Amino acid sequence: MFIEYTSRGQLVPDEPTGRLWRQFIKNSERSGRFHPKEDTLVLDGIPRNLHQAQMLDNTLDVKAVFYLHCTNFKHLVQRLQRRALKENRLDDANLDVIRQRLKVYEQETKPVLNFYGEKLVHRINSTQSPTRVLCDILRRVEKAGI
Repeated sequence: MFIEYTSRGQLVPDEPTGRLWRQFIKNSERSGRFHPKEDTLVLDGIPRNLHQAQMLDNTLDVKAVFYLHCTNFKHLVQRLQRRALKENRLDDANLDVIRQRLKVYEQETKPVLNFYGEKLVHRINSTQSPTRVLCDILRRVEKAGI
């Protein structure tokens, strides 16, 4: 089901995404990999739209949101296509799927930034090297005391 959507550059519907995420968290707690009172949870890929952010609002105490922005379309496409080769993600190699994904991002994911607001959203220039991006994120994490 998930591949059916992602291969077309679309978002997976909210309810199955939320169920899968909650199940993953429960399993992580049961197995001792995640301790909610002690650990900081870093999310990547959820919430992907405003409805998901609202669904998780009572579940999560969000401390920071890192917005990895890229204004250079060519650079972004190159990164996605490199990831496609490294991770065997054929959907990321297709330029039409990438364009569709960016369209979906603008319509559905970008509004999540407004939901969390300026205090929590930290812009990170993703055109830097991966090491620089990580350093910027860690610097902001340290500054926020997370």
